[in-house]
Amino acid sequence: NDILVQGAPPLFFLDYVGAGVLEPGKLVELVRGVADGCRENGCALLGGETAEMPGFYQAGDYELVGFVVGLVDRTKVLDGSKVVAGDLLLVLPSTGLHTNGYSLARRIFFDTMKLGLKDRIPGDPEKRRVGAWLLAPHLSYLEPLAPLVVHRALHALAHVTGGGLTDNLPRVLPEGLQAEIKFGSWEIPAPFRALQEGGDVELDEMFRVFNMGIGMVAFVAP
Repeated sequence: NDILVQGAPPLFFLDYVGAGVLEPGKLVELVRGVADGCRENGCALLGGETAEMPGFYQAGDYELVGFVVGLVDRTKVLDGSKVVAGDLLLVLPSTGLHTNGYSLARRIFFDTMKLGLKDRIPGDPEKRRVGAWLLAPHLSYLEPLAPLVVHRALHALAHVTGGGLTDNLPRVLPEGLQAEIKFGSWEIPAPFRALQEGGDVELDEMFRVFNMGIGMVAFVAP
């Protein structure tokens, strides 16, 4: 997603797995998961590194790091320079927290609301359980967006990660332009509303910490 927003499809991936004691079975599972993700996104897993560092990693803990390389012609890079007044913002939904806001979400769910992993999220019409929602995968938007990155009507993409909509949209806005977001034009998923109410979190902070149901934003010509 982070290179796709530049207009670059992925070419290859490298991984790193660190642990206090490397357990072969678990290591195989981790690398298989990375390989499956690469296969689904049409890129090669060229290799990587494993490190066994007792005393640095706690027993049972693993560190998993990824590094991806993509390719885009310099003249076709999506850097926000094509964004103009009057462009529209189209969004693609997230499946959950994606990769940001877990510390606050865990504190609210487990410490403040006293919920367990198998408890249902209050007020969620889909009756999702806390643990399942926290483990929802971070979507790859390559499949729906790859055919569109070369379309002249697509002016920019913003991947909604740390900083939420508040901090990620300005990254692709030329000087003098701002994004106008109509609050209520999309349905904020119930788990985010539960976090806001359960943790008594200000709306501004919710939009800065969480994706609020939006995983990717496309800036397009009308």
